[in-house]
Amino acid sequence: MIAQLRGTIEEIGLDAVTVLVQGIGFRVLVTPQTAQGLERGAEATLSTSMVVREDSLTLFGFRSGDERDVFERLQTVSGVGPRIALAALSVLTPDDLRSAVSRSDLTVLQRIPGVGKKSAQRLVLEIGDKLGSAAVLPGAGETPAPAEGETETEVRAALVQLGWTEPVAAKTVESLSGNRLGASDLLRAALVKLGGSRG
Repeated sequence: MIAQLRGTIEEIGLDAVTVLVQGIGFRVLVTPQTAQGLERGAEATLSTSMVVREDSLTLFGFRSGDERDVFERLQTVSGVGPRIALAALSVLTPDDLRSAVSRSDLTVLQRIPGVGKKSAQRLVLEIGDKLGSAAVLPGAGETPAPAEGETETEVRAALVQLGWTEPVAAKTVESLSGNRLGASDLLRAALVKLGGSRG
């Protein structure tokens, strides 16, 4: 199990980064906020969670151990896999999730892509207070937004990777493209707009 990576950031995408550790490049899936807070060529430390499948080994990276722990705890809920857990942390902070679960706020939980009313109810019932106490996370650093066309392309690709069809992803991004949002904010807005639907 790889629990942490410390190395040089070689590549930064909308939802993935490559971390070079002693000559080995690790591709790590991250939230847009985490990617936005990293700088190419700089050294960084990511808390990581490795998801092992029959045909793949996938690393997910986080700014803190707290985010990683919430990511792993979310997956203990039936029907919630790593993609939905990562999407949850793209839309809500760990403290937002704790607050929503403790208040049984199904409306907030349904903002998570792939989570409908029944899944939100399962989150409340199966997690309860297991998310732990609140933690203050450092804010992500500001980085220049990419060109608008590039931003839209990246966000569409991220939505497809998260499970939406290309037509649905394209239509959603197009409906939000006039707002001049950066990639992270555009993806967050798209996820909120799509909610639990799948096209």
